[in-house]
Amino acid sequence: QEVAAISCPWRLRIISSLASSRQQFPALQSTSRPITTMAEVKALPGKAQLGMKDGWFTEYSTMWPGMGMSLKVDEILFQGQSDFQDVCVFKSNSFGTVLLLDGVIQATERDEFSYQEMMAHLPLCALERPAQKILIIGGGDGGVAREVARHIAAKEIHQAEIDKMVPEIAKKYLPKMAQGFNDPRVTLHICDGIKFVQDAEESSYDCIIVDSSDPVGPAEVLFERPFFEALHRAVRPGGVVCTQAESLWLHLGIIKALAKMCHEVFVGGSVSYAFTTIPTYPSGQIGMMLLSKAEAGKDPLDTRTPRQPEPTGSTAEYGNLQYYSAEVHSASFALPKFAKEALAGSLTFQ
Repeated sequence: QEVAAISCPWRLRIISSLASSRQQFPALQSTSRPITTMAEVKALPGKAQLGMKDGWFTEYSTMWPGMGMSLKVDEILFQGQSDFQDVCVFKSNSFGTVLLLDGVIQATERDEFSYQEMMAHLPLCALERPAQKILIIGGGDGGVAREVARHIAAKEIHQAEIDKMVPEIAKKYLPKMAQGFNDPRVTLHICDGIKFVQDAEESSYDCIIVDSSDPVGPAEVLFERPFFEALHRAVRPGGVVCTQAESLWLHLGIIKALAKMCHEVFVGGSVSYAFTTIPTYPSGQIGMMLLSKAEAGKDPLDTRTPRQPEPTGSTAEYGNLQYYSAEVHSASFALPKFAKEALAGSLTFQ
């Protein structure tokens, strides 16, 4: 339900051969090629402890086979098991406080702003009129809520997070991210996100942001068609949905299947893909799928164009934007040739 983003200096160790680790991580020997379809996403939730060795944490997963990212661990601040997943927080000299869920890096103090800002401001600034009612699914670290709260036109910000431990841990160990929860417009619901969307009134939200982790464990349902059909129902005509959409370098097949499904669900609207750079995420890049719902008598909304100004609210409390700008907004939709060709037929404008 969380995520991360950009900066330097940093320590990165690509593990090109995992022969010595396969007894400890037997699932890693299952494939040496990129995952190409949603059906292949069968990675089992991991444990942070499995990646801890000799003062380093290495992130292993069958979703990025044959490689791993390592950060030097200065101190383990918290380790526990919630009702849904393994939760760990440690202090890193290079990236500050690091949050892990099921052994996967979700956010770091040093680079979280890249992901949080893009997830929030791409959809909100693309709208023709300012959003007043916004829904966040996941995002238990509070980073997206913080960024949404910068938009002064927002009147209601609802957040549905399934795991109550994540916001509690974020408030204690990542307070600069979790400060969004302090905004009086933010209402945090500890519940099943998909049910929350299904129960929402039709066309009731101007914008819905799905800040999910990878399609493993409790986040798996957030990549399936019934959930996207519920999102389409809940967002208003002309409104925008933004969802975490994986890495072009590692999960192009998943992105292709996701884009195709979104194209079928958001009929008459638009489907676009943007990305941001994130050194603490596998391959240093992660994407967002932006979906607009058809509005009668109007052309599909082109989310590549920022229509709202950069948000200025809560600057004194949250600081200035560090990544998002109108220029970055438009540039983030420019895809490399291999990705553009793979996604042709599903994306509306790219």
